[in-house]
Amino acid sequence: MAQQDPKGRRADRLLVLDGKARGGGAGKVWLVGAGPGDPDLLTIRALKVMQGADVVVHDGLVSDEILDLAPARARRISVAKRKSRHSYSQDEINRMLTAFALEGLTVVRLKGGDPFIFGRGGEELEACREAGVECQVVPGVTAALAAGASAGAPLTHRGSAQAVTFVTGHAAQGAEPDLDWESLAKANQTVVIYMGLSQAAAIAGRLLGAGRDGATPALIVENASRADERRVVTTLSGLAEAAAALRGPALLIVGEAMALARAGEGIAQIEVLVREARA
Repeated sequence: MAQQDPKGRRADRLLVLDGKARGGGAGKVWLVGAGPGDPDLLTIRALKVMQGADVVVHDGLVSDEILDLAPARARRISVAKRKSRHSYSQDEINRMLTAFALEGLTVVRLKGGDPFIFGRGGEELEACREAGVECQVVPGVTAALAAGASAGAPLTHRGSAQAVTFVTGHAAQGAEPDLDWESLAKANQTVVIYMGLSQAAAIAGRLLGAGRDGATPALIVENASRADERRVVTTLSGLAEAAAALRGPALLIVGEAMALARAGEGIAQIEVLVREARA
């Protein structure tokens, strides 16, 4: 029997269907960006698509406030992924999405941020195409945009940030990402590192070793856009120490434009002074 979580939602593990078309009408998969967490940042198109869902397959980072916007009739399935703790493999998720669609259901794959920014949306899109399942994508506000906006720190800024680059702090199987550190170390650009909190020391070391100035302003934002958001304003040389005070999920942002960042206010915030970054 299906179990209920404290909010009354179904919490049973899914038995994956066989993925054979039943002839009850063509289903569809929607890859929907849920944004960084604040329901006010959900797009109108995302809301409309969610309201037509038969099944919502969602990440663990999708907030309850957003999940509650789905119709009560829709089956909700968490495929939460945490470091070293996955409820479903990516292959299982891919098969789940296509199997439901081939049963004639409308499937919303609800992903934190944007599906195509380190969200494995491309892999799920490919799986749908291979299975002959229609798949459409609804973009979402990615965490980097929310983090910069809440801190008042533009990711691009005339005179101090002529480019912005999104990179990941983790590659497959926990390997170090194969990045062009010399290019990332050049001045007057912003580097945003997703999933890099636990690798902050190594990342800072790589950038410093490639020639980036240790006084370059840096910003760490944990739980961007949520009520428990915390911001740390620091420098590249202080990045590892600042990151140690946070638990994640968090973004690391390095670049001269982060000199405009404001640390948060109130007891839910952490403040680390910029060390000579504005000199």
